[in-house]
Amino acid sequence: MPSPRSGRNRATLPPPSRNAIIATTLLLALLAAGLWSFRGVGLSWDQLLRGTEYAGQFLGRTVPFVWPTVGETVWLSALTLAIVFCGTALAAVLSIPVAYLAARNTTPGRGSGVLGRFLGVTTRAAPDAIMAMIFALVIGQGALAGVLALGIHSVGMISKLTADAIEQIDEGPVRALRAAGASRAQQFWGGVWPQVLPAYIAIVLHRADINLRVSVILGFVGVAGLGQQLSHAMQTLNYREAIPYAIIIFVLCVVFEVVSALIRRSLLGSQPAGRSIAHRLVRRFTSAPASKNAAARIAASQDAELRKGREGRIPWTPDRRRQAGLFWGAALILCVSVVIAATQGSSFAYFWKNLGIASARLWPPSLAHEKWGDVALALLETVQIAFAATLFAVVFSLLIGALAARNVAPTPIMRAGARLTLIAIRGLPELLLALFFIILTGLGPGAAVLALGIGGVGLLGKLVADSLEEVKPGPERALTAVGATRMQVFAGATFPQAVPAFVGHTLYLLDTNIRSATVLGIVGGGGIGYMLASAARINQHEMLFLLLSVLVIVFLVEGLSSWLRRLLA
Repeated sequence: MPSPRSGRNRATLPPPSRNAIIATTLLLALLAAGLWSFRGVGLSWDQLLRGTEYAGQFLGRTVPFVWPTVGETVWLSALTLAIVFCGTALAAVLSIPVAYLAARNTTPGRGSGVLGRFLGVTTRAAPDAIMAMIFALVIGQGALAGVLALGIHSVGMISKLTADAIEQIDEGPVRALRAAGASRAQQFWGGVWPQVLPAYIAIVLHRADINLRVSVILGFVGVAGLGQQLSHAMQTLNYREAIPYAIIIFVLCVVFEVVSALIRRSLLGSQPAGRSIAHRLVRRFTSAPASKNAAARIAASQDAELRKGREGRIPWTPDRRRQAGLFWGAALILCVSVVIAATQGSSFAYFWKNLGIASARLWPPSLAHEKWGDVALALLETVQIAFAATLFAVVFSLLIGALAARNVAPTPIMRAGARLTLIAIRGLPELLLALFFIILTGLGPGAAVLALGIGGVGLLGKLVADSLEEVKPGPERALTAVGATRMQVFAGATFPQAVPAFVGHTLYLLDTNIRSATVLGIVGGGGIGYMLASAARINQHEMLFLLLSVLVIVFLVEGLSSWLRRLLA
């Protein structure tokens, strides 16, 4: 018979909530779906081993490399960067009103809030490569189609994260301005925007990193730049020219990421900028506190205003000179980028005429009845690719991300090595990985799973490392004080605290992989993307039907993820 004391102990244990049970069940179902998908795409160790045997033969056929001239390399790199800068700048401008409408504390009404969120989700769900195809029909192939595709697609991410930052602000300055009779616009620009600006800069810079990698695949749908040259070389099976372009793209991506990280650190202070942007990337999954760095910037600005009142001017401190230099440097680079992108032919001269032609080609969406089964299977394959790639990334991200965390890595050298590994992986566009695995293993979903899985390790591994470093140190110190080993501290204190954030990061990656799996299908990665690429050349009515089908899948997956995140909150 249990003692009263044991009964009291059992009574104090809170039973699991209904939401926790539902969330755990769904997470286990997602895990089962990942294992089932990994088997469904037909990827096996035998296939990988055969691919490694073929790798030596392939490399033998690519050596010696045929490198482009220095002038050609510089021009193509400048053109690619110009498209990325212009597209990101367009998205940065358009995202401000969308974020204003979507944020709960700034939206004028319930209807405008729904409109803001709808615009963000829709632009985020439409694959950029497909939008580039559509814009190419309207304004012709060239840089402008790529700028519009990157710009409109990027609005979804930038506006979402900016709206999250707006919802975290201190409402005190806004209430003070409202009490003084300020208009709604004055409240936003005077009370909201100064607090949001640091996060907004970090978000835009990070989106530019992503757009540079995305710009590679736009070359396969006719957008000028390094990606287009790589596409031509791959389509003609001229691998001696293709591999040098792939190497140039990889180096450009790594250098750009390092430079953007330095700019973020310079603009946002000495606080770990990477950690800040990682949290804002997955703000929809985790609740992050308001940025202390932002508060420090606001306080510094107020001090400067007081000094201005006393001295008649704001002193040119080193921080102010550095920020002014970066601002005018960015403005100059953007102006040069606009000039470079404008040299690529496409324009709005015949926009309305071409729009009518393109509309007739696209509308109404239609699909032959005998293809319904094939489309359903292709959509299922795309979902399987996304789940399998996410599971692959989760497994390896836990290992590399843990070694990259300061409070988990056994030695500083091992942590530095893990961090460099994550940077190198993030510098590899998924398209290059997909093309490499297609060459080794053949066309199909297996190549897409490996490409998305390895690419996902770069993002998820860094987020895991940042989450582990940000756990409360108290439980770790308590276990260390009683003689626990490093592994016991990790299993008993570090990892349990990081689980909610880790789940959120995984859901974010799954959302992203659904869209990426569609895009990789265009270059032979299987799934619905392969059918989209074929329909774009033959039957645009069918292409629009397939695109709408992809949007439905993306909305369903995002809705499921949002529901699960609310249960875990």
